[in-house]
Amino acid sequence: MEGSPIDIIIFAPLAPILGVLLFWFIQLLFIESEKYLLSKIRHKHEPLCRFTNFLGILFQTICHALGYTVTKSGISDFYISVNYGRVAPKKEKKGIFEWISNVFLSIGPFFIPAFILLICLFFGGVNFEIITPSQVLELKYTFGEQITTFGTSLHSFANGFFGFLLNIDLLHPGHFGFLLLLIFLGMGMRPSYIGEQKQEKVDMLYDLKNIWSLIFRKPSYFIILFLTAYVFFYVSLFLDQNWYVALFSIFGWLSIIAIISLIVADMILLLIKTTDEILGLWKFMPYITMPVSYILVRLLFFYFPTDYTNIISLLVMILSTSLITYLLLKTKADRFKTEIDIKMSEKKDKGENNER
Repeated sequence: MEGSPIDIIIFAPLAPILGVLLFWFIQLLFIESEKYLLSKIRHKHEPLCRFTNFLGILFQTICHALGYTVTKSGISDFYISVNYGRVAPKKEKKGIFEWISNVFLSIGPFFIPAFILLICLFFGGVNFEIITPSQVLELKYTFGEQITTFGTSLHSFANGFFGFLLNIDLLHPGHFGFLLLLIFLGMGMRPSYIGEQKQEKVDMLYDLKNIWSLIFRKPSYFIILFLTAYVFFYVSLFLDQNWYVALFSIFGWLSIIAIISLIVADMILLLIKTTDEILGLWKFMPYITMPVSYILVRLLFFYFPTDYTNIISLLVMILSTSLITYLLLKTKADRFKTEIDIKMSEKKDKGENNER
């Protein structure tokens, strides 16, 4: 084993932690982009926006309930609505048990729903593996080698995940169900607001403030958790197994799943926002084009089979939908009406902010 003792003992354990924090921060940025798109379509699609808010509150409330379950506090009351969610424990536990429950509430929604999709991928036969340092480099356990191992593990998983998505069969019930779960996760990663009167806006600063409060309200618990991670790293180092990177690699995989789900959700919201500019019934043409083009290509390859049936069908569907949308924007869009709708939406948002 080479590398300075200070690097191995102090800095190397930080590498996977910093990697996870980076991907989590990217999640936050994509969540903000999604909320921006939702704000642009809210004046025409209020039910959809309320549904996404419900999904976000649902995931958040389930994570809180899971926290009470893990700490054996039990659940006496579970309430969920479009605007608000609440979980009451059977036993009011204080100290570290309460803190752990709050960790599930504040951080759980970013990772736990994605874990469900990770399990689906595992049972769906998607090939991915945890890379160990010996598979990447001859040396082991320095900061640079830990971050390289972490990145290589994420790259390996991303290749398998993207390969699955590019070859997804939309006529397969399991694949189609996974795609719906992916969309629901992206749409409901976080709620846009909480409270019956939309009194509290949920944004990036809101999440960071809650996590900051969680850490500094009980700094001793955070320090214990941090030291536990270091001890786990030293045990992995002693046994030459590097379970430490393996654990944080899984958190990285969850972030990748969440980011891709947010990108898919952003694409759907962008399509909705774009088609709103098209006049009359023509606005439904892109949505009709998607299933029709996909089924026609699949029928074609039924008689002329090829190894790339799924990926070609998916690409044709995306390209044909994009082309139809572009042509309709050029020929059937009402620019004047769109500008008025946008201004009305901005005024409505300003009015809601003033009420808050």
